[in-house]
Amino acid sequence: MQGLVPPNGGRCTCRMTDIAERATRTRQSSPAKGSPSKSTDAKLTAPSKLTSRQLASLRGLLEGDRARTGMLIDTVTDEMGAFVSARRDTATDDEHDPEGPTLAFERSQTSAILSQSKQHLAEIDAALTRMDEGRYGLCKTCGNEIALGRLQVRPQAPLCISCAERVR
Repeated sequence: MQGLVPPNGGRCTCRMTDIAERATRTRQSSPAKGSPSKSTDAKLTAPSKLTSRQLASLRGLLEGDRARTGMLIDTVTDEMGAFVSARRDTATDDEHDPEGPTLAFERSQTSAILSQSKQHLAEIDAALTRMDEGRYGLCKTCGNEIALGRLQVRPQAPLCISCAERVR
């Protein structure tokens, strides 16, 4: 088992997602010769080509994730309150208090989780808004369709894989 090491240190490569994106790109047609090309604004307002069944499934994923994220935020907020009350009950000298660094570390970790969870919830709400407006499944940057495989894995994704790679 020692000789088996996953490529790229176990990280996903874009090769897997390229397959899903390739299918999306082949469905898009370029304008014929002599016909006016679509502007970026027209692409951004074009309706998504997802079926109603796919949209319903993705909405279910988003709403389930929203409920779990809301519960996580509530739990983490309660933990933050417990840290604050624990700090009130202990000495304020972190340098000499054996529990001081541990409480500070845990509070910092919990604060980071809370911040990330709130950001995730905002992304989910934005995706649900795009879905209600008929813009869900379209890249916010280039207006191309986001691959169904990407949406199934990350339903709140606002960007296609190509644009997301440029942002990183």
